[in-house]
Amino acid sequence: MRFNADLHIHGRFSAATSSDMNFPNLAKGAEQKGVQLVATGDCLHPGWMKEIREMEEAEEGTFRQGNTRFFLTTEVEADKRVHHLLMFPSVSSVEDFIERLGDANLKADGRPRIHLTGEELAQKAKDSGALIGPAHAFTPWTGMYAHFDSMKGCYGDLASKIPYLELGLSANTDYGDLISELADVTFLTNSDAHSPQPVRIGREYNTVEAKDITYKELVMAIQRKKGRKFVRNVGLPPEEGKYNRSACSRCYAQYELERALALRWRCVCGGSIKKGVRERAQELGTGKVVHPGHRPEYVYMIPLGEIIAKAVGHSSPFTGKVNGIWEAVVKHSGTEVAALMETPVGEIETIAGKAISEAVRAFREGRITVIPGGGGQYGKIILPGQEAPPEVKPHRPGQKSLFDF
Repeated sequence: MRFNADLHIHGRFSAATSSDMNFPNLAKGAEQKGVQLVATGDCLHPGWMKEIREMEEAEEGTFRQGNTRFFLTTEVEADKRVHHLLMFPSVSSVEDFIERLGDANLKADGRPRIHLTGEELAQKAKDSGALIGPAHAFTPWTGMYAHFDSMKGCYGDLASKIPYLELGLSANTDYGDLISELADVTFLTNSDAHSPQPVRIGREYNTVEAKDITYKELVMAIQRKKGRKFVRNVGLPPEEGKYNRSACSRCYAQYELERALALRWRCVCGGSIKKGVRERAQELGTGKVVHPGHRPEYVYMIPLGEIIAKAVGHSSPFTGKVNGIWEAVVKHSGTEVAALMETPVGEIETIAGKAISEAVRAFREGRITVIPGGGGQYGKIILPGQEAPPEVKPHRPGQKSLFDF
């Protein structure tokens, strides 16, 4: 069987997350999206673990809410602010890991900060029977490759035992497969969702081939054992990610690598230029993309809400009009994935009108343009016939007035 899995999200106890992040809402959003297995996220937080335990246990380490399965995960910030994604086989494994952490403060945030090196954290995960790998590995603030040039630099002698790496929203498999040390590592594409709406949950996911939707089967797929495997990584075009290109984190002006180096990573507006994922992958890479034989295809998927918003001229996919159209299309198609990939365009036109059906057609035919994001600002999609927004220019500060002091 094949199922879709989003292996990294957050609950409502994490900073900057929606108060609507609870399991009934997450299950509803995942089902509407077309994702069958979802990470719990934040399983080290006592309040969130209490809510996890209130769900029906499906298999050891997996839980059921409606038609959606959940399994135990957390994201941890360790030394150098590097973020790691951990997966646990059972509640007892989580409890054992917590005990090994000692006096770490796990109540302050669903994504706790742990004062351990990557190698120390990986050893504790291994001793507890958990898996660990870098979360959004290329992200300039908290990704592994923002602070280390190699897996060994982060995980030391345990680097060869790290089975997966999460690419993040600003990267795809072409970026990862520039780096030869990752040839045997399974790539994950996950939403890192902070709200349960389908425009966020499952915006990136993995298609897994296994015998059942269980933790054990998922692990075998990650490790590519007994015929279990990942058969597809689904994600945003990397240009849509907010750290794809090197750009100023204040005014968002983008810079080529040579210019950023000449300016010593300081924008002319005075802000800091953050190195883009594209440039970091090129820095670390061999100059040639080499996909190993086990690497699945990477399929681009732009959230349907974003496509509808662009087609009807709205700046946000969260407006009432956009949501109403989205619900009608998804109800007809069964899931958002089906609407984007399978439902005949003629049927979408009957439900939502020609502008939206043509926008979906353009998505399927690869005719949607993406204006790259950077510096913390998401990229923008442009439908055929629409005018691209003006290029962001660096803002040079003028003479200060008395009110500036």
